Amino acid sequence: MPDRESHEDPSQHESRETDAERRRRRAEFLRELTEARELRDRVQPRRAKAARLRHAMRMRTFRW
Repeated sequence: MPDRESHEDPSQHESRETDAERRRRRAEFLRELTEARELRDRVQPRRAKAARLRHAMRMRTFRW
């Protein structure tokens, strides 16, 4: 049993590092996604405007 406990402590430490790494990668991904959307909006302003209008209509007709 003591062996099992000694193996659990490092795994808990590794899981915390994994969570931090996952959050860091997720934040990086979301930054890149936002940057890509902004670039697309600059390159295709008509499509971006239509998408904004569609989104606004969805939000207006959404029921809580």
